[in-house]
Amino acid sequence: MLRSTALALAAALLLPAGGSPAGAQISDGVVRIGVLNDQSGLYADLGGAGSVVAARMAVEDAGGSVLGKPVEIVVADHQNKADVAAAIARQWFDVDKVDMVIDFDNSSVALAVEQLAKERNRIAIATAVGSTDFTGKACSPTAISWTYDSYALTTSLARAMTRQGLDTWFFVTVDYAFGHSMEADATRAVLASGGRVLGGVRHPLNTADFSSYLLQAKASGAKVVALADGGGDMINATKQANEFGLPQGGQTLASLLVFITDVHSLGLEAAQGLTFVTAFYWDRTPESRAFAKRFFARHKAMPTQAQASVYSAIRHYLRAIAAAGTDETGQVMARMRELPVNDFYAANGHIRADGRLLHDMYLARVKPPRDSHAPWDYYQILSTIPADQAFQSLAASGCPLVAGADRH
Repeated sequence: MLRSTALALAAALLLPAGGSPAGAQISDGVVRIGVLNDQSGLYADLGGAGSVVAARMAVEDAGGSVLGKPVEIVVADHQNKADVAAAIARQWFDVDKVDMVIDFDNSSVALAVEQLAKERNRIAIATAVGSTDFTGKACSPTAISWTYDSYALTTSLARAMTRQGLDTWFFVTVDYAFGHSMEADATRAVLASGGRVLGGVRHPLNTADFSSYLLQAKASGAKVVALADGGGDMINATKQANEFGLPQGGQTLASLLVFITDVHSLGLEAAQGLTFVTAFYWDRTPESRAFAKRFFARHKAMPTQAQASVYSAIRHYLRAIAAAGTDETGQVMARMRELPVNDFYAANGHIRADGRLLHDMYLARVKPPRDSHAPWDYYQILSTIPADQAFQSLAASGCPLVAGADRH
């Protein structure tokens, strides 16, 4: 099974650059894209309805069709349950003829859908998914990770903070694949930089009460209390950390995953000083501002990095179909890898053989209220992290499909 999958990937990578079918072919006469994410829970603000808005904008900006055939968006809420997500994806692939599924917002969901997509020869594109397994040991020739992973989010941040003297860490970690991956990658970076990890605790997904976890973090005396969670969990943990006086007692809060909607919910007074790594900030370039203005007009909030990446990935997918002359999965994946990603989201991005989109990341800090001059003016970009430094190497990814590929 593994050998045949590897050969399929190799064949896809060897398609000629100029080759496309003599006649354009779209299966079922329509290209169907499924947005599968958390529409109602703790990750709804970072993806949710906003990702659907971004998806529809991408289709509209492509003219609503590709190769003369319509493009349709279907939407479902996976409720942060891998079994629910798998059932939806199975229905989409087997009955509804969905060609590509995107978003996820949850690593366990993403890993389940990735394997189904491989079995059905359909494309799965992860946006807000942190587990490095998605492009590592679970990698698939039909899957792409567009936004970040736990290595990109944690490694540069942990190195920078440890080298500034913040060299003792305590982790408050959400107890599933995403949190485990974040904590493991951050721990490696802290230790490699000469720091120490004094301990950690794990909490259930979507918990309301962080008191026992934060009291342990406070008692540890660690200089850094690292929140290896996201969305509503990160917001609640940050609020309660302030209530328990961790920052006031000299401990630095480090959130390993921050979305602009989190900062908006917290307010600058509570969020100021949070330092983190992000794939996108709406106010970074004229192009990102132009997209954000259009998005805000529809959604009444600025786009998160996940929502921006949904737009970018769908536009690239549709361009690849046009270039291939077909929506057949292998040919589309080959063109997606072949074509560079150049848009408001990524400059000179490219998709590696393991499915990782390589693009620059950004070290950012939340502004204090006095430095914010307009609504949603929340981030200061401290530095750009080049793609080859932001993401782990192909050799380190552990992807079994790329043993013979260029390992950079």
